[in-house]
Amino acid sequence: MSDFIFRISPNVVLGSYTLSRLGQQVKEWGTRFMLIIDPVLNEMKIQENVVQSLNDRKIDIFIFNEITEGANTKTIQRALSLAKEGHVHGIIAVGGTKALNVGRLVAAFYNEIHDFYTFVDGAFPTTAPIPCICVPTTYKMPYIFTNEVPVTDSRFKQLKIMKVQHNLCKLALIDPNLTLSLTENQKSSLAIDLMNEGVEAYLSQKANFFSDMFVEKGLELLAYALDGSPTLEITTPEEVLLSQAGTMISLASASSSLGLSSMLSMTINSRYNLNKALISSIIFPYAVEDALTFKSARLEKLAHIMRIVPEDVKGQDASKALVDNIRQRIAKANLPARLKDVKLTIEQLSLAVDDVSQNDIVNKLPRSMSTDDIFDFIKQAY
Repeated sequence: MSDFIFRISPNVVLGSYTLSRLGQQVKEWGTRFMLIIDPVLNEMKIQENVVQSLNDRKIDIFIFNEITEGANTKTIQRALSLAKEGHVHGIIAVGGTKALNVGRLVAAFYNEIHDFYTFVDGAFPTTAPIPCICVPTTYKMPYIFTNEVPVTDSRFKQLKIMKVQHNLCKLALIDPNLTLSLTENQKSSLAIDLMNEGVEAYLSQKANFFSDMFVEKGLELLAYALDGSPTLEITTPEEVLLSQAGTMISLASASSSLGLSSMLSMTINSRYNLNKALISSIIFPYAVEDALTFKSARLEKLAHIMRIVPEDVKGQDASKALVDNIRQRIAKANLPARLKDVKLTIEQLSLAVDDVSQNDIVNKLPRSMSTDDIFDFIKQAY
């Protein structure tokens, strides 16, 4: 195996009602912040609660919520320009993946003098970032523990994975109560996508003892949240279990790697603005099926950890039961089962495959795959 190097950033605060202490937490890094927040949170009173927590601690903020088009380079350039004009001490990003990615990139390139697209095209930042505080409102946050940020290049509608400084994010404040605003459909697709990320990290060529530990515990907690506990010993609320599972699986993904389902769903999202979690949930069972012949023992172990099969069911039977369970969850949630169900054409998918093949994640997949192999795979999910 490759050398294991452990570096964790940011600090993690996880617990119910931790949002009320946001103002106290951020005082360590300054008194003037740009608040980057998903605009939908204003309707749910979450923005009001965030602002109240900061005002109570005399934290000066100005709000940026112009992220309706997602985490694309055009939006990031606009936010970066406003942050510099505001002479802020740091960035507070609140919301789903889009808001967190925009916030992290603004913090990363705040002190740079070169054109932003220099870095979009591959240059690494040479200056120190300003502090970034991430407050996720879903239980998925795969990139906040890494020095990578996925972004849509507005010029070409292509996914880019930008490199940022290791010490960029200072704090991840995870309040399970923020996930209570999710709809049942959102919760279902996010849960399946989270399961996908855990399985990807477990099957990746970069998997190690550390990532395995977090995947196994994360998927165990996820199963408790989705299916309940077989005993009365687990009384933790569902939203807390989901947030704990999301944190653990995100740590695992950072130590190992995401896989083909995640990358294809991100490239499709960048090109065609389709929901990433929804696309990932469609592709996920096909990716597990593809791994049956060469990662069966690992899939068998996950089937037992998630209590999908009894202990006496072994081998391929257990692994196949995991695939069946995923498909049952998709059907129960009334989510689409094939990519053609979301109006994608095979020609559109071929462009997404080209985007994936240009990313170094191809070298971390469970098996070696050429562009033709990836295209053959995506046809099965079509």
